[in-house]
Amino acid sequence: MDGTMVGTDYQILELKPYNPSIGATVGNIDLTRPLRDQEIAELKAAFTEYQVLFFRDQKISHNDHARLAGYFGTIGQHVGKKTNSQESDDPRVRKFYASGDVPRVSGNLWHTDQSCAPVPPMASILYLHTIPDNGGGDTGYASMYAAYDALSDRMKAHLEGLTAVHEGKHQFGEGTPDAVHPVVVRHPVSGRKLLYVNPAFTIKINDVSYEESEALLKFLYAHCLQEEWTTRFKWAPHSIAFWDNRCVWHRAIGDYLPQVRSGFRVQIEGESPPVMA
Repeated sequence: MDGTMVGTDYQILELKPYNPSIGATVGNIDLTRPLRDQEIAELKAAFTEYQVLFFRDQKISHNDHARLAGYFGTIGQHVGKKTNSQESDDPRVRKFYASGDVPRVSGNLWHTDQSCAPVPPMASILYLHTIPDNGGGDTGYASMYAAYDALSDRMKAHLEGLTAVHEGKHQFGEGTPDAVHPVVVRHPVSGRKLLYVNPAFTIKINDVSYEESEALLKFLYAHCLQEEWTTRFKWAPHSIAFWDNRCVWHRAIGDYLPQVRSGFRVQIEGESPPVMA
């Protein structure tokens, strides 16, 4: 991410922390037009600092959506079949639609997007134009930085050097890749350590017994979901959530069916596999 300005004194963007551990709402920006260099640099810095960025009242087109993603990397495609995601009239953008016609909401388990891939996506940008009117449909987010930092020194030492299997076929069907990634990784931009396991894809920690793996994963999943480092984003029409898939869990909360929740999503490709801390 060239031009990232970590620790920058933001001169243009108005940033309001959404939660002490994760997320910020971004103001004084218009995503329906090309951004100036200073805006891009500040946006990259905010993305690194806050992990998830939220935008309100941004009625973006597919071109606007793809342009925003392009400031950060190459637009990519999903590694498997999605139950409520389908092609739009723009190959760069996937339609994201859920209603009573589907048996469950896709993404309703806490996860890191497609960690089953050898090189998982760097980020995703979700834009919703239609939301349920019953107050449901929030998205949950959790900071894997904060979760790691809160571990005891003894547990950190125990996890260092371990790897885990991330399996995709139980989520997306046969033909979806599997991957092995370190349990503790270092973010390529911030340099911070974080936990890199998740309930949706991680099936086993290697180099320990099955029983120890199960116990460790159970502990880590419960630990990662403590309220101190999780939050819920309340959607409104024409809102955007832009999350760093390298350090964030998220979950689509399916409490709105059979009402409709609809929009579009762009995925930004990762540049390299997660690296052991």
